[in-house]
Amino acid sequence: MGASTSAYQVEGAWNEEGKGPSVQDVKKIPEGTTDFKVASDHYHHYKADVELFKELGLKAYRFSISWSRVMPDGKVNPEGIQFYKNLINLLNENEIQPVVTVFHFDLPLYIAEKGGWENRETIEEFTRYCQVLFDYFADDVPLWQTINEQNVMALAGSVIGTSQKSMKEKFQENHHMLVAQAKVTKMFHEGNYQGKIGPAPNIASVYPASDRPEDQLAALNMSALRNWLFLDVAVFGRYNHNAWHILESIGAAPIVTKEDQEILSQGTCDYIAFNYYNTMTVASYFEKDNNIDQQSGFGIPGFFQSVENTHLQMTEFGWPIDPKGFRFTLNEIYSRYHLPLLITENGIGANDILTDDGAVHDQYRIDYLKEHIEQMALAMADGVEVIGYCPWSAIDLVSTHEGMKKCYGFIYVNRTDEDLLDLARYKKDSFYWYQELISKNEIEESDDN
Repeated sequence: MGASTSAYQVEGAWNEEGKGPSVQDVKKIPEGTTDFKVASDHYHHYKADVELFKELGLKAYRFSISWSRVMPDGKVNPEGIQFYKNLINLLNENEIQPVVTVFHFDLPLYIAEKGGWENRETIEEFTRYCQVLFDYFADDVPLWQTINEQNVMALAGSVIGTSQKSMKEKFQENHHMLVAQAKVTKMFHEGNYQGKIGPAPNIASVYPASDRPEDQLAALNMSALRNWLFLDVAVFGRYNHNAWHILESIGAAPIVTKEDQEILSQGTCDYIAFNYYNTMTVASYFEKDNNIDQQSGFGIPGFFQSVENTHLQMTEFGWPIDPKGFRFTLNEIYSRYHLPLLITENGIGANDILTDDGAVHDQYRIDYLKEHIEQMALAMADGVEVIGYCPWSAIDLVSTHEGMKKCYGFIYVNRTDEDLLDLARYKKDSFYWYQELISKNEIEESDDN
């Protein structure tokens, strides 16, 4: 049992000690939110934060390394390396397993200015970056993830700060990421490192809106494009046939060379990390304005259209809540791939309130996590191999498109979108609940089988 964060959302210190700018540091911020330049100031508070993680009882801490802190201009920044070395050593000293994501939405600006992932040269840039990380940290990090939520970048990139591009351009970028991921995975295996490496997409099982055959087919198509395209390449080394057909049909199929195919087939993963927040529901396509959100999805004529599932409750920020869908998703992934599963994000965003006596009463978060953990336990009883659970997030951080007002953490950070205040840390009610759950060393199962 652990918890998660990402570098650009929690660290701050965006231009300190040799760090270069990333796309997240310069992107246009949604009105009423904050930028990522200070965030939760974990860079300056990491020792105290790890002390809180230890008190919480975390057995693992999943975080990302900032590419632009480690290699701001293509060359190694010793101060950036030292920060992560200090963090990883401190985690290990406190018996908290470091779980590292090497890329989490924060492409260095100098690479973005040369075309970013649309430029094939970025594949080699990424490979060199990962080799540096393995050289410095592989002995102390047992679990690695290559790319966080690659499918979200491809399908809803504008939400997380990437520019608006055509589907053709997005899926060429996506292909280059898949090739880069495979090259790095192959490199990791050939280096005989002791750990394991895998992808970290956002997976949402897809329900058909009805028992109509057309809606069943829509669900199959949406699953192929949103989920299996990314995992089939990582696990099997080839594109999912349904997803490829959709891409060809809409003129978005990428250019794939014979060398690319060889690399994909040779760089398959050891395990699957994935983020789960909710399921999705689709119907056969009908004309409708598309409001693309990180979780709500979109429609493609002739294939599928996202629709609301009226059977599910919603968070205050409009995301569906589906704990039973978590069990469904775990089983669906494991039945396709039969690889160990690590949950790297799961959580509820809410407008948490700090009381005058320094408390945060977030019973809604306790209820959400409890219900999902119960369903995870049932999936494990079903036979799914789950090797870890790291909900989002260990500590409050800046939401990618809703700022500090959308809190996820077990630990409250005293700041607003407008004012840094004192950045003091406060333990929420969920902190004490999760602490007790971990200390019991057991997962309570629901009676609802």
